Amino acid sequence: MDYFLELFLGGLTRGSIYALIALGYTMVYGIIQLINFAHGEIYMIGAFTALIVISVLMSTGMNPVAVILIAGFVAVIYSCAYGFTLEKIAYKPLRNAPRLSALISAIGMSLFLQNYVLLAQTCDFLPFPNLIPDFECIEPFAHIIGSTDVVILVTTAVVMIILTILIRYTKIGKAMRATSQDRVMASLMGIDVNTVISFTFILGSATAAIGGVLIASHIGMINFYIGFIAGIKAFVAAVLGGIGSLPGAVLGGFVLGWTESFATGYISSDYEDVFAFLFLVLILIFKPSGILGRSEQSKV
Repeated sequence: MDYFLELFLGGLTRGSIYALIALGYTMVYGIIQLINFAHGEIYMIGAFTALIVISVLMSTGMNPVAVILIAGFVAVIYSCAYGFTLEKIAYKPLRNAPRLSALISAIGMSLFLQNYVLLAQTCDFLPFPNLIPDFECIEPFAHIIGSTDVVILVTTAVVMIILTILIRYTKIGKAMRATSQDRVMASLMGIDVNTVISFTFILGSATAAIGGVLIASHIGMINFYIGFIAGIKAFVAAVLGGIGSLPGAVLGGFVLGWTESFATGYISSDYEDVFAFLFLVLILIFKPSGILGRSEQSKV
């Protein structure tokens, strides 16, 4: 039973990280119907930024909890700046172009950011210190779940609640929903569509950066390629849940995390990715819109 719980909670933790990144995918797609394939690299840049800040602050003897909080805050700000710049340079000029052009631009920016970090840092794996303290209340269950897992799960829940409140009850949230339904009509109603789209990219970049810092603390190492793998997995999670749906992105992340965890635990770690993408294929065959997605009808 303990082994099952360990796999279940491990999959929940993994799924939470996928969910944090998938939220960025699904928000951007919901607004401009674009898959931002450079989103995984924003996650990677957030992790590297946090590592640089941690390396500087740890030399001052600062409290580890304060260090990880400051590093996370700086990583979010830096990643948001990258997300904003990315939208202005690579996507805004192609907003009215064929979707294939924007897709190629997104892939190109993904490769550019990978190689940029490779040249600026190193191709080797770098150790990432885990500064999250152990919680005494979970000591009896330390063999099943760690303090980092708890922080990841709580953070994902808090981020999801904040995003739900922001989108449903705030002025910018209403503007995002209006822009998602009809960009032209929203613009005619006085909504600054460009600001809404930029804000969406910033918001998605923030959730990716948070995920980058947390998973780096959990795994204990990073390199320039982590964004590509995590980005692809998060994209799968977004499609599984129903791309364009925030609850769907979270649910898709959990489903993918559990699939990988149980496949690794009961079958073989060699087939972890196989089962994840096989599950995606099955979902697309039997429910192309995703678990919580809605089928779109086009008028002729």
